Amino acid sequence: MSRLAIDLQKTAQWGAKFLYFTTIVFLILGFLINPKFHIGSIILMFFSLLNIYYKVVQTKHTLLRNFGLVAMARYALESIGPEMRQYFFMSDTEERPFNRTERAEVYRKAKNIDSTEAFGSLLELNHHELKLTHSMFPKNKNNIEEYSLTFGENSPNPYTITKPMMISAMSFGSLGAQAIRSLSKGAKLAGIPINTGEGGLSKYHLSGGADIIFQIGTAKFSVRNDDNTLNDDKLIRVAEHPQVKKIHKNKDVISPERHVECDTSKNTIKFIDRVKKVSKLPVGIKFCLGDEKEFRSLIKEMKKQKIFPDYISIDGSEGATGAAPKSFMDNVGIPLLPALDKIHNILLQEKIRNKIKIVASGKLISPGKQITAIAHGADAIYSARGFMLALGCIQALQCNKGTCPIGITTHNPILQRGLIVNEKSKRIEDYVKNCHKEFVELLAAMGCKSVKDLNKNKIYQAN
Repeated sequence: MSRLAIDLQKTAQWGAKFLYFTTIVFLILGFLINPKFHIGSIILMFFSLLNIYYKVVQTKHTLLRNFGLVAMARYALESIGPEMRQYFFMSDTEERPFNRTERAEVYRKAKNIDSTEAFGSLLELNHHELKLTHSMFPKNKNNIEEYSLTFGENSPNPYTITKPMMISAMSFGSLGAQAIRSLSKGAKLAGIPINTGEGGLSKYHLSGGADIIFQIGTAKFSVRNDDNTLNDDKLIRVAEHPQVKKIHKNKDVISPERHVECDTSKNTIKFIDRVKKVSKLPVGIKFCLGDEKEFRSLIKEMKKQKIFPDYISIDGSEGATGAAPKSFMDNVGIPLLPALDKIHNILLQEKIRNKIKIVASGKLISPGKQITAIAHGADAIYSARGFMLALGCIQALQCNKGTCPIGITTHNPILQRGLIVNEKSKRIEDYVKNCHKEFVELLAAMGCKSVKDLNKNKIYQAN
């Protein structure tokens, strides 16, 4: 037995003896000397009985059975470990998935306060990082070409965005009503669209008046038949809503794990065509790149049928979800930038890059990262966690528990009451405004007249 285990055992044994002895003493004093000791006696008796329960009655936890209240103290300290590390022990650049410096940048932009820093970067510049290459002859930022991207030029109802940022898929259900209402109103103020997520179109998404990208998840909420197949009539009703501007067909690994219509490349392309014809809106597909050969076969089937989605949304493996098996989150999928390189190059090789837009998603919360993604082949970007941080998320990592202390990923009305829609929607607007301002300034510093000038040669990466 290790020295630590022996010490813990001795501590537990002597602690139990002291607890029982003190309880007896207080009981005697309470009855013989001073009634005030009754309170202490009751408290000590409670802990004595609790200790007996842990060591004798319960059988689930070995540590509790061996060490009683001493082990309970250990569990209590362990439970607050994440908070202690986050606020007291980790440096400003150590946390994951976003460190304190990254979160602070979003907070400052969302609050519309000065985001400059002094005395140099806090990052460890070890020649492995990516850097934007600036020009000796920067452009005048006032002369940078305004951003504009149109989805579905040949669709009956094409849709144009004027900023590269869009709010990525976050469902009502995963997020509470106040958070969705804040995002919807903020998106309207900022002039960007909001993706509904796979949970379907809710009144909270509609509440702010923003343009909406309707996502058809594998369960097809809002447009489903009982057997999880697509109901065309329901899709027509959703697509006819004036705020719904695009259809986003989702293919994430969720429950159910697939679209029943998409069992082969051939049937997948037929399904895309069906959604386009029924909705009369631009239609995109979403996935995290896995097997490159499967993607190439999908592209060849598009060419064979002469049917193309209007855009492809690429989730990097560093992207997020409210809740997923750790084995999937840590081990499945290709990271965003390599995935963008592969998809962009395949579309070029197959000579259809001009037919399909690419939207990138995966930790793109700052203008520098957004430009890096566009230089690797993206046309626009999605962000979910960036907008959650703009709402005030503190990265408590409780999104899957319904106990979010900020009231974002919870339906607890007590926790949601802290989210004031008018206040938080303004933060969404300011976050977008300040990101776009720096986006334009970075383009100018790189000597680019527009995003069309961006390519991988504008990114430095050491070998």
